[in-house]
Amino acid sequence: MVKILVTGGLGFIGSHTVVELQNEGYEVVIIDDLSNSSEKVLDGIAAITGKTPIFEKLDLKEKVGVKAFFAKHVDIKGVIHFAASKAVGESVKEPLLYYENNICTLVYILKELKKLPEASFIFSSSCTVYGQADELPITENAPVKQAESPYGNTKQIGEEIIKDTCKVVSGLKAIALRYFNPIGAHESSKIGELPTGVPQNLVPFITQTAIGLRHELSVFGDDYPTPDGTCVRDYIHVVDLAKAHVVALGRLLKGNNKSNYETFNLGTGKGSSVLEVVQSFERVSGKKLNYKIVDRREGDVISAYADTNKANNDLGWKTQFSLDEAMLSAWNWEKKVRS
Repeated sequence: MVKILVTGGLGFIGSHTVVELQNEGYEVVIIDDLSNSSEKVLDGIAAITGKTPIFEKLDLKEKVGVKAFFAKHVDIKGVIHFAASKAVGESVKEPLLYYENNICTLVYILKELKKLPEASFIFSSSCTVYGQADELPITENAPVKQAESPYGNTKQIGEEIIKDTCKVVSGLKAIALRYFNPIGAHESSKIGELPTGVPQNLVPFITQTAIGLRHELSVFGDDYPTPDGTCVRDYIHVVDLAKAHVVALGRLLKGNNKSNYETFNLGTGKGSSVLEVVQSFERVSGKKLNYKIVDRREGDVISAYADTNKANNDLGWKTQFSLDEAMLSAWNWEKKVRS
């Protein structure tokens, strides 16, 4: 059985990816520091797949701990690296926290993979590397612009570090998956998005507002040059996203990659505005959402949605779920959590 390390594997995207990996027969080891997740997520993964993955609590900023982990798990064949801080607004206020957590940890992992004869590495990147793109939809050939936020900059720097490392480490193959806006939850409602504190992302704020945990949703700006004035994003169901990681990993393990460093956009190819997401939620839940238009938020781009041709054709992956299906799964998860 092929052993795969998933860093941040108890987080939102990580936990769903662990489920899909185990469903495909991989042996999974999770590293998570539990800073934005809970060990209880293991129970949800086990309930869905019938198997509890190996779990080690570890802060990847602890270089000695990272070295000890790889000395213990010498048979790891691949790494899917999710562990990172990921809130755009917070990164603007706390840039050094983001550079330390997102860059140092990546370097420490790559230094250990460099010692292995062969390793496959999947990097959790982001469409933020494109900044405000000149053309929509965004292709992988779009220029990587100066980042709008420190968070976005850590993804750009991270990609450069991986690319440079792949040039000189012959046994390392990597894919950077630039995803757009993950939402939703597993259909079983046994795992989903559960941020600690105030949510930094739109959909959990919507569901927490609807359930009564938040007073109202703030919509940051309605004067953007978009059809309804609110920002437009490409919202992708987290299960679709998780499956893409498994496909990308298989591509590297089977040697189907065209070079030892590749990038793919992961999205639906369709942009939805903030208000369209609100309307979708109201449609599937039957609830009226309390929201208010407020000032724009620093670091937000106007519109971003993916050109999915490369992922569809080269990677052999396509999304399955609609926005309404994603919103319904997110709402079912929220109700389950609060019941």
